[in-house]
Amino acid sequence: MTSVTLIAFAAVAFIGIATPGPTVLLALTNGSRYGIRRALPGMVGAVLSDFVLIGAVALGLGALLAASEFWFSVVKWLGAAYLAFLGVQMLRSNGSLGKALDASSPSIGAPKAIFAKSFLVAVTNPKGYLFFSAFLPQFINPAMPQAEQYMLLALVFAVIDFTVMFGYTALGSQAVRMLGTSGAIWLDRVCGGALLALAGSLAFYRRAAS
Repeated sequence: MTSVTLIAFAAVAFIGIATPGPTVLLALTNGSRYGIRRALPGMVGAVLSDFVLIGAVALGLGALLAASEFWFSVVKWLGAAYLAFLGVQMLRSNGSLGKALDASSPSIGAPKAIFAKSFLVAVTNPKGYLFFSAFLPQFINPAMPQAEQYMLLALVFAVIDFTVMFGYTALGSQAVRMLGTSGAIWLDRVCGGALLALAGSLAFYRRAAS
């Protein structure tokens, strides 16, 4: 795999990752709720999901979802339900957002829960599998061993993803300080509403073949 191929892959990957979506909204919310340091498990969850998604595509799961209406629907409805659940939680914010940055509240934002949310949001989104199924083969040389190529692309994608998630988390952390408690609650609700809208769009999303 040439350096030109990797640069092209990185450029397209950056655009895809930075475009607002469920993981971006969650990173923004995590930053506003917990601050950068305590939101770190969420970034790790997003990165780990990259390896799961790309590994699944390399093993043929993306092709299965593209071909099977049943399995596509299973993943789609799981993802839509989870996004809706997170959205409702954010809409019901009662002021805990402004308090979450208080270091004296260690019970708020357990690392495992923050990690699990970011990880599950990505791995239950069928668009991710279909995206990688269409995207990755464009940069794979079929004449060369493919496992090593997929691993290299996964590493590059993960580094970019972590960098972008870090940026959105930092943005959320700064926003909550500038907006104050009441403004931060509204930020939480805006992100919650956006997640509900994304859940709705995912529910109506269909495979290209259909």
